[in-house]
Amino acid sequence: MTIYLATVLDTPGDLGEDDGLRVGTDLALVVRDGVIVARTDIDSARRAHPADALVDLRDGILLPGFVDAHVHFPQVRVIGGLGRPLLDWLAERALPEEARLADVEYARGVAADFLSGLTQAGTTTALVFGSHFPRAVDALFEQAEQSGHRITTGLVLSDRLLREDLLQTPAAALEASGELARRWHGRGRLRYAITPRFSLSTTDEMLAAAGSLLAGDEPGTPGDLWLTSHLNENEEEIAQVRELFPAARGYLDTYARHGLVTERSVFAHNVHPEPEELAVLAAAGAAVAHCPSSNGALGSGMFPLQEHLDAGVRIALGTDVGAGTGFSLLKEGLQAYLVQQLRGRDGVTLTAADLLHLATRSGALALGLADQVGDLSVGKQFDAVRIRPPQGSTLDVALRHAETASDALATLFAQGTPADIHEVWLAGQEITHEPSMTTAPADEENAA
Repeated sequence: MTIYLATVLDTPGDLGEDDGLRVGTDLALVVRDGVIVARTDIDSARRAHPADALVDLRDGILLPGFVDAHVHFPQVRVIGGLGRPLLDWLAERALPEEARLADVEYARGVAADFLSGLTQAGTTTALVFGSHFPRAVDALFEQAEQSGHRITTGLVLSDRLLREDLLQTPAAALEASGELARRWHGRGRLRYAITPRFSLSTTDEMLAAAGSLLAGDEPGTPGDLWLTSHLNENEEEIAQVRELFPAARGYLDTYARHGLVTERSVFAHNVHPEPEELAVLAAAGAAVAHCPSSNGALGSGMFPLQEHLDAGVRIALGTDVGAGTGFSLLKEGLQAYLVQQLRGRDGVTLTAADLLHLATRSGALALGLADQVGDLSVGKQFDAVRIRPPQGSTLDVALRHAETASDALATLFAQGTPADIHEVWLAGQEITHEPSMTTAPADEENAA
């Protein structure tokens, strides 16, 4: 066992709860086999566990590991394609890069870069949009199994409107998805997510295949798979979905009519929802991943957080790399705060505790993992991040002069970056992950 002595901040309650920030100063966390077995003071911990190693982390702030509810593995190398709306960004920036993952060696390099990016940002758990190519999905699962990250991901499904090399038939998608799910779902910290790209690129037949998988109707396929896709991100996208599905009652209904809106469903964005859609999401227990930096970079709009909260829809944060501008959930928290400030009377005044909840416990709740991660309570896995900025840096100075723990946490979200993350633990193991040195395939000029 190990005793970690630290200043610990976490949010084990509900989002928006008064005094929702739990502060532990000189707190001793006793960890056995990766699980927190006691939260106490150092003297009590020493008396109960005199032979255990003591790790003193008090020259920083210990937070739960971050949970990213929406991020794209194939897009890590194309972050920063600014100046384009969603559909142009996909055609010109994202999809040409995603096509390169047909080369499995290239995909392995991208997977290494992706997991390195998560680690550097303190993200220990993520719901990940995978690749259109089964071998690339295998590559991500293989490396995540080695690194220890909690990853839920799957084969991306599309059968129209995208590049031809990213399309598959519903029958082929059903077979490949089933094989991947049987191989990886529930293996260690890994889970499988059925991943229709969005209704724009999927026919009713493809969405029906996804529904069959989610319902557990396919022989031998696990019955507790997850579902992730995009929803109501961009007004042009929404208009095109309306044209393609004239019988649907709205964007969400294109999924709901195939049984894809459940308590194991997470939809990214939902910037432009209809009230009826919010009611359906809430009734189903589905969650929405709010990706503020992506929404800003693509000009998609300002997220109506209050409408979601009023309807009872669960919310978490996603980085949406690569339309999002990086892996840091500290930055996403700050951007979420700024967006709500700009919404004025329609916005939500988010506290520092709210931002931490959105980046940790909210994500764990959305992904059905709140019994394991999301805060640093007894019985939870020791997934943790120590933030210790360089001595004399602006963040270091501000933290040393913070009058309260809440002020210190607000300062972390205002100024913190991956460079300020000193260590990351996953189930009690300190983790590192090196980026790859691979480059694009030799024929990359022809990939577009």
